[in-house]
Amino acid sequence: MEINTGDTAWVLVATALVLMMTPALGFFYGGMVRKKNILSTLNLSVIVMAVISIQWCWSATRWRSAPAWAGLSAAWTSRG
Repeated sequence: MEINTGDTAWVLVATALVLMMTPALGFFYGGMVRKKNILSTLNLSVIVMAVISIQWCWSATRWRSAPAWAGLSAAWTSRG
């Protein structure tokens, strides 16, 4: 399976957009709470982004090393 440069570029752009969206979402929710709770709301947004990034890396490594199950992970683990 060849790596398509267009698909790779789109994944990188989508990832960058999501990483920019997460703090913006914290500011959006920060506008709905009292002034003393804005920092807490922003911190929670950053913490959630970090947790999801760790989960994403963990699951990607797990899928990569998993045996083929119903042909689903066979495409992900095939080499050359």
